[in-house]
Amino acid sequence: MQKPTRSIVDKLQRPLRDLRISVTDQCNFRCRYCMPEEIFGSDYKFLPKEKLLTFEELTRLTRIFVSLGVEKVRITGGEPLMRRDLPTFIHMISKVGRVKDIAMTTNGSLLAKHAKALKEAGLHRVTVSLDSLDDDRFGQMNGRGFKVSHVLEGIEAAAAAGLQIKVNMVVQKGTNDQDVLPMARYFREKGHILRFIEYMDVGNSNGWRLDQVLPSRDIVERIHREMPLEPVGPNHYGEVASRYRYLEGKGEIGLISSVTQAFCSTCTRVRLSAEGKMYSCLFASAGTDLRAPLREGKSDPEIRELITEFWRHRTDRYSEERLSNTPEITKKKKVEMSHIGG
Repeated sequence: MQKPTRSIVDKLQRPLRDLRISVTDQCNFRCRYCMPEEIFGSDYKFLPKEKLLTFEELTRLTRIFVSLGVEKVRITGGEPLMRRDLPTFIHMISKVGRVKDIAMTTNGSLLAKHAKALKEAGLHRVTVSLDSLDDDRFGQMNGRGFKVSHVLEGIEAAAAAGLQIKVNMVVQKGTNDQDVLPMARYFREKGHILRFIEYMDVGNSNGWRLDQVLPSRDIVERIHREMPLEPVGPNHYGEVASRYRYLEGKGEIGLISSVTQAFCSTCTRVRLSAEGKMYSCLFASAGTDLRAPLREGKSDPEIRELITEFWRHRTDRYSEERLSNTPEITKKKKVEMSHIGG
């Protein structure tokens, strides 16, 4: 797959292509692998409004990133639909030239209410996180007892609105791996692409252990025994999911294998946190502040140069380094995923 040509590249010759914007650090779920209740409880202090970038600031940054090669924008959180008037922001960035794709990742709990407005504002695609079809397991995993039906209603509302849909399932061995086949059957029938994500050591709070990871190859084998699969090539350079299609009938699945089959070598993503810091990796320890330059009155060319230097010095490849299992790699402090999205 050919690399995009109109982009700056980092130290490993990876082009800048995708911008992920966290619009809030707040979430109404407390998923065990992201925001466990014992750490992010009822008294946890989220960012005050004045520390969040405004929609105007985010749109300005989007224009600058696009001038450096970004073509895709993904809205994340926390739970992005907890940011008030989100369709307004979607509409604003839909007017930025050369943005080919606007997507959003959500837990789906508020999607039914907002799907139509999001589509009308210019959203193209939505990825919904759902880790089980079993109410008890799903309630335990989301930490708040939310029911599966609310998420499924959101998915159907998004489909009715004309949004393209993918469903993400984080698979944790011994917790919800028994749901792999039921999820595959259900979403194959519904016609939505289901992607299985290996349980990762995001943030610092989820107590991750390697023996809780169900390798993607095992997931493929389980499904293949009942519903034969064959591999499919990537849709584009830097696609994170390995694709498989069903041999009998339509449909496909994806595998995001950050732990066992790292894809750092083609990573094209930059992340903007809820408080305006720029990160070059989901597992980064430190970010570069863009909020201060914005509010200090720096010009677009000055901010553009800051981003350019940041990307050109990028060497991140945490998932490849994790395979060495050395303590200095696996135990380093990382930014919480609720600040920079998945």
